[in-house]
Amino acid sequence: MGMTIAEKIVARAAKVSETRAGEIHTVELDRLMSNDGTTHLTIDMYNKLKHPRIQDVSKLVWIVDHNIPSDSPKTAASQKKMRDFARANGITFYEGEGVCHQVMMENHVCPGELIFGADSHTCAYGALGAFGTGVGCTDYLYAMVTGTSWVMVPETLRFNLHGQLPEGVYARDLILTIIGKIGANGANYKAMEFGGEGLATLSMSDRISVCNLCVEAGAKTALMEVDETAMEFLRAHDREPKALFTADEDAEYAEVYDIDLTTVVPIVAKPHFVDNVVPATECAGTRIDEAFLGSCNNGRIEDLRVGASIIKGKKVHPLVRFLVVPASRSVMLQAMEEGLIDIFMEAGAIVMNPNCSVCWGSCQGVIGEGETLISTGTRNFKGRAGHRNSFVYLADAATVTASAIKGEITTADNL
Repeated sequence: MGMTIAEKIVARAAKVSETRAGEIHTVELDRLMSNDGTTHLTIDMYNKLKHPRIQDVSKLVWIVDHNIPSDSPKTAASQKKMRDFARANGITFYEGEGVCHQVMMENHVCPGELIFGADSHTCAYGALGAFGTGVGCTDYLYAMVTGTSWVMVPETLRFNLHGQLPEGVYARDLILTIIGKIGANGANYKAMEFGGEGLATLSMSDRISVCNLCVEAGAKTALMEVDETAMEFLRAHDREPKALFTADEDAEYAEVYDIDLTTVVPIVAKPHFVDNVVPATECAGTRIDEAFLGSCNNGRIEDLRVGASIIKGKKVHPLVRFLVVPASRSVMLQAMEEGLIDIFMEAGAIVMNPNCSVCWGSCQGVIGEGETLISTGTRNFKGRAGHRNSFVYLADAATVTASAIKGEITTADNL
């Protein structure tokens, strides 16, 4: 019997010829990413070890992205602890470069790798055929000290993509549609594997967007077959794959879904759950106080181009704050070169430095009691973007921008 992509990557990391879903294996990690959300806790635990050591410092990547610039003395202290430890130990360290997952995709992730990240959206790395999964501080610390960990091989859900997304419909709509279909618990501790001829129609930005949100269906990881699009991305970033894996024809899946891309429509996830999805037109007329275009899910240059094309020559509604936050420094520089930042600024948007911003909900742009946000962020749980009695709607870049202009939820073709 053949293997899925997840099974093959775990087998490589475990140095065995094959693995099966449900087996537990000791694995060697290729990379370990951590951000300022929890790294200070990892450092505190590390300093309490009897014989502290880092097994292979070259595997570690630490990124300050959640609260940057720091928003309080407490945050400044935790970031200083992270900064000082990284410098003292020679850890690859980024500060002000952007959201951790975008930085990792631009600079580090390679196909075939097994990567632990101290952030739940590490599954984004599956867009390059890497097994990325989020872990807590204790698991991260163990892997940092030993270079190894254990993994229970996940069952895999297979998603065969067919056709092509219609004009004005985006990968963000696709993954929200899938989450709505299988539910927020539909992929609990499973790998979500994507293939089919429709995959070739998705750009790298599209693929990152899809894989990034798979954790919102409970997925352990997300994986896509590596094709020429992915290889072009790697070559453009001067990297080579560790290994190239495709699923075997006789691989065993927990379930197989066939997704017709031509039937996908603009989607909104209503408060307070990511799987509470409806066609965006069903939310038309809902008043908003703030709009957010950014995050590790939708802050890339392609998303900014979409937003800029819609708002060019128009103005942000006078009762709306529109935050535009590029996912990385490189994205922001490209947006500046293309004149996109000028377009947003002239329209009255608030353009921020690359960071997690209001998606994280504890720094820039937090919303108050009773306020409503429409966002390209990753989650819409109660209190996610500020006050616990606020409301977060999730949508694609086009719907978010159009809503910022109109002052209420609307799709771009209804402006």
